[in-house]
Amino acid sequence: MISKKAKIGNNVKIEEYAIIRDDVEIGNNVVIGSCSKIDNGARISDDVKIHHGAVVSTIPQDLKFKDEYTLLKVGKGTVIREFATLNRSTGVRPETKIGENCLIMAYAHVAHDCIVGNNVIMANSAELGGHVEIGDFVVLGGIVGVHQFSKIGAHAMISALSYVNKDVPPFIVAGKKPIQYEGLNVVGLKRRGFTSERIEKIKSVYDIIYRSKYNVSDALKKIKDSIEPDEDVNLIVNFIETSNRGIIR
Repeated sequence: MISKKAKIGNNVKIEEYAIIRDDVEIGNNVVIGSCSKIDNGARISDDVKIHHGAVVSTIPQDLKFKDEYTLLKVGKGTVIREFATLNRSTGVRPETKIGENCLIMAYAHVAHDCIVGNNVIMANSAELGGHVEIGDFVVLGGIVGVHQFSKIGAHAMISALSYVNKDVPPFIVAGKKPIQYEGLNVVGLKRRGFTSERIEKIKSVYDIIYRSKYNVSDALKKIKDSIEPDEDVNLIVNFIETSNRGIIR
């Protein structure tokens, strides 16, 4: 069922039994798989592929939701695999947002009010609670659960079966139970063109945070006093200073 009120771009392929509601905007060169549902408030950019049975922009699973007008935006080139579920926002934010060139694998869930950056991979059955923020190039392993209001910094990788209940700073690998720092995401950083010198400087920051005698506040002071600031250092420091849930240990 395709509403005549929906705005649908050029060269869009919609397969059998897909449902597309009135207040939906779909860009160019999009594929909508069979038996999928694109609900009101969906804003689908160009070159997105939504596979069989995916459910996009349904109402939040939140008892505080009072049918406010909200959106879910999916960035250009993102792929949403089978039976993934993505909810629009509650009104606390105007939209739930998925960035560009993401891969949301089968049975993954993005809850209301989440912000997911660009080039993010969510493996099978990874689950985001409400209000989660995910930075660019983050990788979530299979069956990872992320607690509501948690944040994961850019270029971080979360090992499969982990439960994220605190903020995960940028550039690192985190896992185990309870979740903890396991080192830098060196493989991922090299794949994205980080030089050895750049990686080594990031490592020196995390050695102070995680390998020294300092608590977090003292570690931040030590970093500011001893390491020359640059884009990467500032990203780490700002992430930690603005963390509401505290960072993983």
